Amino acid sequence: MRYGEIPGIDKPIARIVQGSTMIGSDLDEAESFALLDQVFEMGCNTIDTAHVYSQGNSERIIGRWMHARGLRDQIVLITKGAAQSDDRRRMTPFDLAADLHDSLARLQTDTIDLYLLHRDDPTLPVAPIMDALNEHVRAGKIRTIGASNWSTQRIEAANAYARANGLQPFVASSPQFGLADCVAEPWPLCLSISGPREVPARAWYAQNQMPILAWSPLASGFFSGRFRRDNLHLFGEREWDEVSIRAYATEENFQRLDRAATLAAEKGLTAAQIALAYVLNQPMNIFAAVGPHSGEKFRQNVEAAELQLTSQEMDWLDLRA
Repeated sequence: MRYGEIPGIDKPIARIVQGSTMIGSDLDEAESFALLDQVFEMGCNTIDTAHVYSQGNSERIIGRWMHARGLRDQIVLITKGAAQSDDRRRMTPFDLAADLHDSLARLQTDTIDLYLLHRDDPTLPVAPIMDALNEHVRAGKIRTIGASNWSTQRIEAANAYARANGLQPFVASSPQFGLADCVAEPWPLCLSISGPREVPARAWYAQNQMPILAWSPLASGFFSGRFRRDNLHLFGEREWDEVSIRAYATEENFQRLDRAATLAAEKGLTAAQIALAYVLNQPMNIFAAVGPHSGEKFRQNVEAAELQLTSQEMDWLDLRA
């Protein structure tokens, strides 16, 4: 396992982060415990979850697992709050505090290592948001803060305000990023830095080296090999299949998939491993938040993280050559 650092966290951060959208939904508690045991044994000490995942069951199960195994001090715990509901956006100090206290109780911990705002509301000023977050930092309930699905412009504005007022700034960001160009919102209010339109955002991250927790780096299963140009009509209404097809199943992305499969055959790997290696070989400071349902799939992700791609291979995979 490769590791990196996030400012303010005194533990190494696994470059392959275990996501948890499936915990408490696709996987029951026993299956989730088994998966978490396996990924921890492979060196993954970093878990990403959120207040809304599996209606709170993701956090509850992770909390019970850490307590049962006595591992809280060894785990880098990332969770997210203040996501919108079906009725309204929830970027208020009240909602933030409510979600945070729910998460602390569910996760059976006194503090979150990295707390991310799950969405943004660009109509609101950054000042009250950063003020509210820093109240929880001072109270010891959060160690570090970051943003998920925030634009680089909003991150810059928030951090400028924080530094001008002696507050902790955002130390990490979690947008969608991968080899496939994300052509539609996978879920409401999501933000991607994939594809040719987002070159300026990627340049900003490369220049600033802010840690990125890239979610859906494998495009919600698009690189699994399940999806082909001629079989998309066969998939039902399963949420993840619908997301993958709507957001990623374009002709250009199928060409990227074809090239990933070709390079994978040359290297004795899978197309998904090549796509993940593409993410981790970027000049940005990237951690990949993946969601494998099995220890074997996680092992393949760790193997992909060891692969060094040349600049020519990177350009070719992304249709730039």
